[in-house]
Amino acid sequence: MDVMYDVFPIILFILATILLVVLIILAIKMIDTLKKVDRVVDDVNDKVNKLDGAFNIIDTLTDTLSGINDRIVNFIANGIRNFFKRRKRKGEDSYEEE
Repeated sequence: MDVMYDVFPIILFILATILLVVLIILAIKMIDTLKKVDRVVDDVNDKVNKLDGAFNIIDTLTDTLSGINDRIVNFIANGIRNFFKRRKRKGEDSYEEE
């Protein structure tokens, strides 16, 4: 039993030292991985910023085309509405003459 009290703490210290070394190695690898991820994120941000101008142009163009489309539709709808109003007025006038 006395041997166990002498050997057991030594085994625990050796295992704790090995665990500490492994954790330090993993932390260093994680730092390297995070640096690589940071470079990738910066590259993606640069590319997104470059495409931002193109998307703004597309958005402006879409808004302009939508406005033109609305004007055309309103013009056609007003024409049809006026056509039927005139026809209705002519129909009412013919009833009044009789």
